[in-house]
Amino acid sequence: MVQVVQQVQETNAAATAKGHRGVGMEGRIANWYARQTAKDADRFKTIARRLTPHIGSKSRVLEVAPGPGYLAIELVKLTGCRMVGVDVSRTFVRIAEDNALRAGVDIAFDEGDAAALPLPANIFDFIVCTAAFKNFARPLAALDEMHRVLKPGGTALVIDLRKDFSPQAVRDYVKGKGVINGAIIAMTFNTMLKKRAYTPQAIAQLAARSQFGQGEVRLDALAFELWLRK
Repeated sequence: MVQVVQQVQETNAAATAKGHRGVGMEGRIANWYARQTAKDADRFKTIARRLTPHIGSKSRVLEVAPGPGYLAIELVKLTGCRMVGVDVSRTFVRIAEDNALRAGVDIAFDEGDAAALPLPANIFDFIVCTAAFKNFARPLAALDEMHRVLKPGGTALVIDLRKDFSPQAVRDYVKGKGVINGAIIAMTFNTMLKKRAYTPQAIAQLAARSQFGQGEVRLDALAFELWLRK
């Protein structure tokens, strides 16, 4: 079901280590993140395949906080959709543009804040945001912006770590990742990531306060999916 994988979570934690919630990664750390997540191609392909029933070749799709653009690229490869990505990091925008060019796909990446998207209203059929929402400084405004730019009848999906994951879920997750690497991952889950993450109840309440008015929360052992419809 939901997959929130090691590299995404580790680097989100690294990017926010100074406590500046909502500030994008830039420079060397953004380039390091891009190299690490490039190793996780199967995860992006899996998420993209899961989303294809919701996206057609004529769909306008927005990814909020696409980072290096790997998921956006996979979605265009699979569906031929008209894809846009908005990230607060200018470094990520440049990296994502380069990655899309190498992949031979046409994607419009732009710099912008999730809480003030530089986009007109009512233009997207589908919006996705993965492993980034917990770092947004103004999460309610970000949801309201997703609502604003969605077409009536459109769908938005937020995937991220759930705060109430169990110690056993983390132990299961790090099996086979090596003693040192597993210990680092477990520590990251149980400190910075857990501090920033939302419980299923909290994310549902935030959705209820937003312009969406409600959302459907789906869970696995480590993550939630928040499905929102306009």
